[in-house]
Amino acid sequence: MIKMRKIRVLIAKPGLDGHDRGAKVLARALMEEGFEVIYTGIHQTAEDIVRTAIEEDVDVIGLSILSGAHMYHFTRVLELMKKNNLNDVLLIGGGIVPTDDKEKLKNMGVAEIFMPGTPIKEISEFIRKNIKRPLE
Repeated sequence: MIKMRKIRVLIAKPGLDGHDRGAKVLARALMEEGFEVIYTGIHQTAEDIVRTAIEEDVDVIGLSILSGAHMYHFTRVLELMKKNNLNDVLLIGGGIVPTDDKEKLKNMGVAEIFMPGTPIKEISEFIRKNIKRPLE
């Protein structure tokens, strides 16, 4: 019998954005969906986020951004993910992101951006269908 490991998700709040209620709700809800969740807390740098992703051997990095600095933070995290060969880690995001920027981010390599109010089931199903690493 093959034992399947839990999908490991890192939820991070980059930059100066101090509003973390949504990130905490998401982290808790994903745990209830059966994921192993690591929450970094607020005011994280891209370097902190990628370092934690490496140390915790995560399958998914989720950035929660409400500050309007999404293009900067996602770009920097993507750069560091590439530099550290995290090609098999799924990068997703959530928060307030204009439609045009959402498309730019997806073209850069962000798998998906979830807007406020997205049902948890939709997020968890997206993660399960799109993770890049085997669960065996």
